[in-house]
Amino acid sequence: MRILLTGGAGFIGSHLLQRLLRERVAEQVVTLDSLTYAGNRSRIAFAQGDPSHRFVHGDLTDEALLEELFATYDFDLVLHLAAETHVDRSLEDPRPFLRSNVLGVSALLESARRAWQGASPARRFLHVSTDEVYGEVPAGRPPVAEGAPYAPRNPYAASKAAGDHLVRAAMESHGFPAILTHATNNYGSGQHAEKFLPRLMRKAARGENLPVYGEGRERRCWLAVEDHCEALLTIAQGGRVGSAYHIAGDDEWSNRELASEVLRMMRALVPEAEGAELEFVENRPGHDARYALDDSRLRKELGWRPKVKFEDGLRRMARAVLRGRADWIREDEKRRGGPPAK
Repeated sequence: MRILLTGGAGFIGSHLLQRLLRERVAEQVVTLDSLTYAGNRSRIAFAQGDPSHRFVHGDLTDEALLEELFATYDFDLVLHLAAETHVDRSLEDPRPFLRSNVLGVSALLESARRAWQGASPARRFLHVSTDEVYGEVPAGRPPVAEGAPYAPRNPYAASKAAGDHLVRAAMESHGFPAILTHATNNYGSGQHAEKFLPRLMRKAARGENLPVYGEGRERRCWLAVEDHCEALLTIAQGGRVGSAYHIAGDDEWSNRELASEVLRMMRALVPEAEGAELEFVENRPGHDARYALDDSRLRKELGWRPKVKFEDGLRRMARAVLRGRADWIREDEKRRGGPPAK
């Protein structure tokens, strides 16, 4: 098997690449990443020297590059994870999200479609999406199942919804062999510092207050990145082409509850966290009250279950954040213009 992995230098993509190489899933894996703020080559340093892996620095909208890659490697499977993902950034400027999550998806679909015309029916395109395309699920409502109507409420979610529709249009118009996935919030080692959990952990380790939007009542379901990657491979290998699968963790928390848990855990790990408290700040626009996915199809059809207990995964993540403390302290100093005067 020959695999194209987009976004492989990102948080989830790097974990997936590690698993692909460790388990020798393919004879060749090509990682394509544009290395924006969320992509970091250091995340995939483990792949250096592996003859079954090649890294390509490039943009999804570069159709000439995509066509060259498909012609050179004749991919059997595309794992499409590349995306702009941070809601707050999309509220400030949605244009990069449209470029990556809409135009990039379109270019990748067209390149794969042209390359795969008349090829083996075993080819597959796995498009990784998000629970946010469905909009908020009010308290008391059951989790949403596959096929529920889309109702995105922020530019990030809208851009992902548009990309999903392009994939479905390719399936309907051309019989394109795609599968869609939607996952709940991921967490784990190597997550970008602007995301909710690593941001809180770093703040606590500095003895700073932990910012929580509004009253912290918004609820999210959390999924360990290792469990997400296992689900993606399970679906890529055994899922039904033309289907969509939801991937959900078993742990739903309000942001306030989870911030309190992070603070408790960090206080047990570093003395600086003793001085930190929760700090409730102005809520962001269009902040969805709750996301919840029904993933019974995945569990029944393919037998997947999350394995990582949330408390264990959260503790491992906190320790990983602290192991990188020297690096992010240097980053802080660089942003401030140097270390503070003694």
